[in-house]
Amino acid sequence: MSRVGKQPIAVPDAVTIDIKDNVVTAKGPKGELSIAVNKELKLTMQDGVLTVERPSNDKVHKSMHGLYRSLVNNIIEGVTNGFERRLEIVGVGYRAEMKGRNLFLSIGYSHDILFKPSANIELSTEGNNAIIVRGIDKVLVGQVAAKIRAFRPPEPYKGKGIRYAGEVVRRKAGKTAA
Repeated sequence: MSRVGKQPIAVPDAVTIDIKDNVVTAKGPKGELSIAVNKELKLTMQDGVLTVERPSNDKVHKSMHGLYRSLVNNIIEGVTNGFERRLEIVGVGYRAEMKGRNLFLSIGYSHDILFKPSANIELSTEGNNAIIVRGIDKVLVGQVAAKIRAFRPPEPYKGKGIRYAGEVVRRKAGKTAA
């Protein structure tokens, strides 16, 4: 049995779950998300607890069991609390600034970078060197954070660039003068 898949999903009172043709739709205080679950898996809702069951112990069913349980749990958590990813900017003169909904990045290029987020994503800054990406879809929040980080990933010699909060950048020794 999958360690993740066999765990029941507790559904908060503020969230309503609708299961039709293996499409799970969750409506909560933050919004609405839905996900299509494989037809072979069985979803049951009893007493505010959602469970995912697999038909057999085949390798394919085992691999899907934990995956879809996690995906359904993520949409329930997203419509309840939402997700957040923090980025840090390291470097002299590097900064981020919000202008309306758009993010302007000055990160050492000859021009500023304008980043326009999608409608489901909320960006904000703390000071000049911290960016916060918020949203209800965990995958979308991660993709937007990765896209922003890709503008200037941290380099190994001085550690300058955009990194996730708490990310450890392995440093290399530079050239030594002879």
